[in-house]
Amino acid sequence: MGSESDIERILYTESDISKRVSDLAAEISADLSSSGGSTVFVGVATGAFLLIADLVRRISAPITIDFIRVESYGSGTESCGEPRISCDLKLDVTGKHVVLVEDIVDTGRTLSSLISYLEKKGATSVSVCSLLDKPSRRKVEVKLVGGGKLYIGFECPDYFVVGYGMDYAELYRNLPYVGILKPEIYTK
Repeated sequence: MGSESDIERILYTESDISKRVSDLAAEISADLSSSGGSTVFVGVATGAFLLIADLVRRISAPITIDFIRVESYGSGTESCGEPRISCDLKLDVTGKHVVLVEDIVDTGRTLSSLISYLEKKGATSVSVCSLLDKPSRRKVEVKLVGGGKLYIGFECPDYFVVGYGMDYAELYRNLPYVGILKPEIYTK
């Protein structure tokens, strides 16, 4: 289990992703150069580890980087409700601009919870950079704070996708592309 033969179809190739991440980094860099202040990029572990690595290497402004771990899926395909932080930030975000880096915005629950959490921790603003957005699955409206912006790589159709950091039962994260997982893999 966990091989490329489990992929029904590739949605976004390695090349598609690389180009889009470069575009996002350029847009974020331009916005950061005009905003001033200290910026912390916060990767949502584990799904965003490839995105944040590729993204921050292309950011032209001085930044710091941290990670936060939130659990809401377990080993299934559906969010199991209210997200909880299982590994907190090391850096103090008080008075700083935060760019929250996420693999996918699905229901919006995890993202909304994290934005609220970062605001309570004293972040001046919270922006979000997500590789994928699935607006068709949204349950909670995502409200940014302090003039934060939303940076989206691709609008994703309502398929169960893996690769480029995203998983099913902790597998497939290492695929260099985003693909649709064959339903028979996760409906067993």
